[in-house]
Amino acid sequence: MKVVLNQDVKGVGKKLQIVEVSEGYARNFLLPKKLAVVADNKNLNMAQGKIDSQKFKKKTELEAANENKKIIENGFIEFRHKVGEGSKLYGSVTEKDIADKIKEKFNIEVNKKKITISDPIKSLGSYTVNVKLYEGVIAKLKISVVGM
Repeated sequence: MKVVLNQDVKGVGKKLQIVEVSEGYARNFLLPKKLAVVADNKNLNMAQGKIDSQKFKKKTELEAANENKKIIENGFIEFRHKVGEGSKLYGSVTEKDIADKIKEKFNIEVNKKKITISDPIKSLGSYTVNVKLYEGVIAKLKISVVGM
């Protein structure tokens, strides 16, 4: 019996996938628990529509991420901090600080967990950090830290 899965089923398939299962398994387990629906024309068309919708959404998100990457890589951010002896900062520049500045300067919302700093920024100078905007899209942001 062919069915369209409503969600991932271990050992059977992924969500919206059309699979062939035994009639008993479908009637006694998948259908009563609403894990799948019978693969008739209506349900096949609905599943295909959802798949097309997901592909379109991913495509638009990827395009937006690439546009944001261009904006971020063409700009830079400057931080002004109080400095102690040996050009050491009081405190440090954190991922949250960087995310806030990106929002303020470029008007791009970035989660602080998506920003990776190779070494903690605790002194004056220029740095480059990676900003993950989407799966496979990573922007390199230039940061300048100057004293007050």
